[in-house]
Amino acid sequence: MYAKFEELLTKNDITAYRVSKETGISTATLTDWKKGRSTPKADKLQKIADYFGVTVDYFTGNNSESGMELNKKDERDIAKKLQETLDQLTSSQTALMFDGVALDENTKELLKASLENSIRIAKINAKQKYTPNKYK
Repeated sequence: MYAKFEELLTKNDITAYRVSKETGISTATLTDWKKGRSTPKADKLQKIADYFGVTVDYFTGNNSESGMELNKKDERDIAKKLQETLDQLTSSQTALMFDGVALDENTKELLKASLENSIRIAKINAKQKYTPNKYK
């Protein structure tokens, strides 16, 4: 969260001290957020969001897929895992059948999109769970 706050400070050429004075949030509180000693409460996060003209989702990451951004390596990992899964499904003659009838191309594409989305969500959840706070 604090990294996004710092981005807004830089982008708007504003100091944390000024934000503190204009929002009523103490500089000690901002320092605690920066050092990871505490996390912002909803009301204070809303004050900062209103101050900068962004949504609270901007800080929480709900406006992208979650709080974590996927990098190029993550995208490659997702593509590789998707291909491995699809290869495993298609390696068996009966793997992609429903009630003994082979899936049509449209259904296969829907399955592929669903699998990719599931792998992507799993990757994001893993990053959120296992990434230390200092890198968030």
